[in-house]
Amino acid sequence: MKLTVQNHLNPLLPVLLIFSMSQTSCVVTEYGKKTKDAIINGTSYVGDKSKSAYNATKKKLGFEKPQSTSVKPMSVTKTKFGEMPDGTVVSKYTLSNANGMKVGILDYGGTVKEIFAPDRNGNFENVSLGFDTLEGYREKSPYFGCITGRYANRIAKGKFSLGEKEFQLATNNEPNHLHGGNRGFDKYVWNTRILENGTGIEFSRTSPDGEEGYPGNLRCKVIYILTDDNELVVEYEATTDQATVINLTNHTYFNLAGEGTETILDHEMLLPGKQFVATDETNIPTDVTAVEGTPLDFTSFTRIGDRIESAHPQIKYGKGYDHTWLVGSVKNKEGLSHAATLRDPGSGRMLEIHTDQPGIQFYSGNYLDGSITGHGGKPYPLRSGLCLETQVFPDSPNRQGQDGWQSCVLRSGELYTHKTVHRFYAQ
Repeated sequence: MKLTVQNHLNPLLPVLLIFSMSQTSCVVTEYGKKTKDAIINGTSYVGDKSKSAYNATKKKLGFEKPQSTSVKPMSVTKTKFGEMPDGTVVSKYTLSNANGMKVGILDYGGTVKEIFAPDRNGNFENVSLGFDTLEGYREKSPYFGCITGRYANRIAKGKFSLGEKEFQLATNNEPNHLHGGNRGFDKYVWNTRILENGTGIEFSRTSPDGEEGYPGNLRCKVIYILTDDNELVVEYEATTDQATVINLTNHTYFNLAGEGTETILDHEMLLPGKQFVATDETNIPTDVTAVEGTPLDFTSFTRIGDRIESAHPQIKYGKGYDHTWLVGSVKNKEGLSHAATLRDPGSGRMLEIHTDQPGIQFYSGNYLDGSITGHGGKPYPLRSGLCLETQVFPDSPNRQGQDGWQSCVLRSGELYTHKTVHRFYAQ
């Protein structure tokens, strides 16, 4: 074989040489073959080998840069939702995590408007009942998604005493006081601050001395955080300048099949608490009693609809489930106890709740009647949503000092705290 070499070397000469050798059955080295193949494929075997050695050296020396990922960033966005009669603008804050989960929260009432959670196939649906307009929340909301206070749940006959002084509150749920009175915390526009770190929003307001009959200037702060573990964390803090009573919670109505689905009776509930707060016919506590042998035993997963029409007096008084279950004393590393797990067999969605509060109120939507239309004009019929509200026991202001009843009294110089974690997942 003879090739004529020109005075100016052709840069493709090595390639031509290798190619010619392969065409004339000459023996080609592995080096030559891979170089030929690489050129034909638009790459460089020599270059690739050099890059490989270079990258290996970088890795050993600790200079290797982390590979980029396609994870979506967490974010908080703000949009106008409506206006109050006095012109105050109400905004919606949307928390988004890296998994595509979104939570929409209004500064009106610190209200959770929507929670988009995935099912077992990765499909997202809103699992929180609510309205498309501010007017819906102002005019006809049965506490959808709101911060409830100054005292969530009921106080008997709207009365309690601190020391020698008796306080009279509104009896807006005859004959008792409910959820802070005629204008509770759910009916105010809260101050807002987007957290600098993470995906969260802080709501704050001062409830002045005498508001709805309660004593003391109460400075409140409620923080909502959405994590990349699909957890909605709610943290509450409050201080006062004189003794008062306090019980803050969130009143979201859940339907894990998707809000607008007509019933939650096919959901399955697990409430690990072995005791509940029994009530009279006006839903005021009478005693703490065992769940065993009653329709209120949810210590293993049970379909909600299985016993909700029971003739048991407690079911009759509540027109279904409207009771406080005791939360267990076993705590995780954050100091929270497992309070409830809810699951929808159809979609596979699950909600697990952990809290530092002594009780959780399970309300099965017994007063929804189809007269309210929510998102997208969907009607909300009887038991189309349920609430799981972490809190102290009902009527605790009138049970001060009694065994088994956590104090709800907050005094000057003390700090009220409450933390609840809602974890969403699917199976």
